[in-house]
Amino acid sequence: MWARTLGCLLLSVTLSGMAQAREYRYSDAHLHYVDFFQESAGMDELLKAMDAARIDQSMISGVAVAKKWHEDEPKRPRYYAGDDAAAYWYSATDIYVAAALQQLPEQQRQRFHPFLTGFNPVDKNAATHIERMLELFPGLWQGIGEVFTRHDDLTALTSGDTPRANNEALGLIYQLAARHDMPVLIHSNITSKRERNPLYLEEIEQPLREHPDTRFIWAHAGTSMEIHRHQTQLDFLLPTLTRMLERYSNLYIDLSWSVLEPYLLDDKGVPRPEWVALVERFPERFMLGSDVVGRFASLGEQLHGFDRFLDALPEAVAHKVAKDNFLAVLPRSR
Repeated sequence: MWARTLGCLLLSVTLSGMAQAREYRYSDAHLHYVDFFQESAGMDELLKAMDAARIDQSMISGVAVAKKWHEDEPKRPRYYAGDDAAAYWYSATDIYVAAALQQLPEQQRQRFHPFLTGFNPVDKNAATHIERMLELFPGLWQGIGEVFTRHDDLTALTSGDTPRANNEALGLIYQLAARHDMPVLIHSNITSKRERNPLYLEEIEQPLREHPDTRFIWAHAGTSMEIHRHQTQLDFLLPTLTRMLERYSNLYIDLSWSVLEPYLLDDKGVPRPEWVALVERFPERFMLGSDVVGRFASLGEQLHGFDRFLDALPEAVAHKVAKDNFLAVLPRSR
């Protein structure tokens, strides 16, 4: 009798825990339809992966550069860092995204929020090019980016001048984004691989000050896996983000994969209380991104990897971070 009672009690506790388990639905705030060779697994594979992972909505963009297969290389590289051949700015990437979306039924097309990325960010003609793309595909584009500026070894490999988030050409684009009520997703590393200080912080902070009507989504919060390989953690990242979120109401943070570890979770996979507190303090300023490039099998793994961190947040905040915050930064007309 005692054993039966204990068994029932344990079952009751188990069922209670299951009933309290959260199931999230997601918006992906950072997804590339093609890779660095402008190739894609295709829209069918993307939709299957989204459905399997409970991703209802997704940002979608191309990749702003194409990796060259140099004639001196006997094997085609698999990634931009696969060899020393250059990458170059590639405007047709936006056409590939537009064509893929236009082939979808309307119900499926409404799940995607395309961002323009096929322009050279050090060319002052880029803003005019973006205006032409907005006219060519009226009502399609909802944001700009991912804009590549400071981006690990890709910066050195890309032909032409080094882009900075605060250069004059991008200033024109930020003005355009404000006029069209479009957010800008920008990749701007906060530092280099070896400097243990926020070496490039001013490059992202100046646009935040000078363009208060433009909504900026900072990709990976200025971090990267390449920086982590050399420095493990940036001790100044949390206080810097805290100060910037306090000061700039137009700053939003994309928590895609290089922020998850070693920042949001410790080496045992436990959410870090100081990061939980930061997201709680600014519950509408953080969003999740997969940052997949052209292949979509890992979509679920990327976004569900945040579940332990989301579970540490108040439930209402967790659902905002998982889904609602990205949708809230899109043009109000949407």
